[in-house]
Amino acid sequence: MSAAERITRLRAELEQHSYNYYVLDTPTIPDAEYDKLFRELQALEDQYPELKTADSPTQRVGDKNLGKKREGFEAVRHAVPMLSIRTETDTEASGATNFDARVRNALGRDGEVEYACELKFDGLAVNLRYEHGLLFQAATRGDGETGEDVTQNVLTIHSIPLRLHDCQAEVLEVRGEVYMSRKDFNRYNDKQRELGLPTLVNPRNGAAGSIRQLDPALAAKRPLSFFAYGLGEVKGWTLPATHSGILDALASFGMPVCDERSVVSGAQALAEFHQRIAAKRDALPFDIDGVVYKVNSLALQQELGFVSREPRWAVAHKFPAEEQITILRDIEIQVGRTGKLTPVAKLEPVFVGGTTVSNATLHNEDEIRRKDVHIGDTVIVRRAGDVIPEVVGVLIEKRQANARAFVMPTTCPVCGSHVVREEGEADARCTGGLFCPAQRKQALLHFAGRRAMNIEELGDKMVEQLVDGGIVGTPADIYRLDMDVLSNLEGVREQSGQNLLKAIERSKQPTLARFIYALGIRNVGETTAKDLARHFGSLDKLKAADESLLQQVPDVGPVVAQSVAAFFAESHNCQVIAELRIAGVLLQEHEGEPINTLPLSGKTFVLTGTLPSMSRDEAKAKLEALGAKVAGSVSKKTDYVVAGDEAGSKLDKARELGVPVMDEQALIQLLGNHLYGGHA
Repeated sequence: MSAAERITRLRAELEQHSYNYYVLDTPTIPDAEYDKLFRELQALEDQYPELKTADSPTQRVGDKNLGKKREGFEAVRHAVPMLSIRTETDTEASGATNFDARVRNALGRDGEVEYACELKFDGLAVNLRYEHGLLFQAATRGDGETGEDVTQNVLTIHSIPLRLHDCQAEVLEVRGEVYMSRKDFNRYNDKQRELGLPTLVNPRNGAAGSIRQLDPALAAKRPLSFFAYGLGEVKGWTLPATHSGILDALASFGMPVCDERSVVSGAQALAEFHQRIAAKRDALPFDIDGVVYKVNSLALQQELGFVSREPRWAVAHKFPAEEQITILRDIEIQVGRTGKLTPVAKLEPVFVGGTTVSNATLHNEDEIRRKDVHIGDTVIVRRAGDVIPEVVGVLIEKRQANARAFVMPTTCPVCGSHVVREEGEADARCTGGLFCPAQRKQALLHFAGRRAMNIEELGDKMVEQLVDGGIVGTPADIYRLDMDVLSNLEGVREQSGQNLLKAIERSKQPTLARFIYALGIRNVGETTAKDLARHFGSLDKLKAADESLLQQVPDVGPVVAQSVAAFFAESHNCQVIAELRIAGVLLQEHEGEPINTLPLSGKTFVLTGTLPSMSRDEAKAKLEALGAKVAGSVSKKTDYVVAGDEAGSKLDKARELGVPVMDEQALIQLLGNHLYGGHA
């Protein structure tokens, strides 16, 4: 095969893969394979420069001219003006009815008119000029008469074909929208944050800013996409009879055309399209701010003509705006059920996303710093569908001299407990878990849980009534309940009340491990609670331990140690624990038996499959009572795998790693030997 033939084949193959990836969103080869083919083409074109052409995939990036920063954009006069269409701000069904009535009145007909319905993309309009099938020039809308030459930047958009398939028209100008998908926008911003670089405010600004970036090399780093929706100048090509036919033809040429489009008749069908798209707006992979209706027949379009430089045959039917500008008056702290502190922007009320918004989330302290939000700033607020409104950006140029920076409080605004922010965490949290009213319901439900204090009768509805009625404030108050109090609660009968009181009484002698877990200390699960109980033997010793002592417990690292130390350093939590003891909660503690004296200390077991005579929980409890650790997955550190019936991938992994495997009978023998003083 000659070099020319290989180059032709490589170009065709790469173009098809790009179309599959960027237009159809169905990649057919791995990125590494695509890169390999691309490098081969580059090498051949470098070796045979006379074979390099303008429509080669290599001309999108890496060309010497592409990397050259310009002083400004050259003006481009549009052969056919890029006029805007009328906007229908009535976001109800009547907006569609009004447009249909105007069209039928202008045409002087009573029957239904056929329309092409499309999405109104939220990006930047561009005109792509193809000559004899090759992309010749790209320009922005500008003032409609004159735009800017942005060809070098548009070359970096992989979904835009450099050559049209089976179209040799002398001139074919394709008009459409450059946009940035939400996925690409989020991915780009995440990468920028990792590098400590500025982020984009929203996808629309990202698209517009990228196309108008004077340095094409920087523009190439922005992930942009394109949808075609119309034509400009056309020479040497016979137009279809309808607008929908034009879009079908453009799709056949390899142009990306959005699939969310319909051909309908009559005002009712227009309104239904508007309603259907509004319902799925938030699920779309890109931003839109409405839909567009166009009379489908090109002949009727010509008959209708223009008024005030706007076509009579088209209209943009808007949705409620998802972004608006307002003033941030203050920042307050909201404490969540788990103790998380969330900064909330108190806004000058603004109508956005179909409702009046006066509060918006700022997520956390890092986001406030990243967005450089100050109290008193003019901010951009976004509300999409049912999503909580958020402040997405600041208009720095409008910042007043009296604007002030936000400082995260060091004490909880609800209960006064200390606020901590763990290493590697974005969120600050209140440490008063047992005491803080904001965390009260969550703390009580956790405390009463089956694997904690095991007060099963104390469920969601009961906790809701006890807390809302001011009857229970901390876990200690549970042990002061009596039948007189319970009988006044909704849905509590004599029998259910007595059952609850019995369950409360039974819970008064928990193991130390259960009690530690019940406290709800952040990052302390059941296994860690058992490790802490075995290591320290008493609650008082655990409370007295500093972070360095805590890290001597197996599998307890700096994060867990910090959480435990912070919890017990909070006087409010210690007060509640003291009240629990006064209320009669007596822990089953074992003083002076450190974990390394237990017979299976340091051994790691994994349970898999169904055991014949005991549950996995029972087996786990018996192993842990002897000091063993029961893990959820098999690794080189696993000492034994206990396999029951229908053991799956864990058994396979054990065999692969050479980890000893035992059945239930062997496990019973092992437990028996140690429980009765024997040796395995």
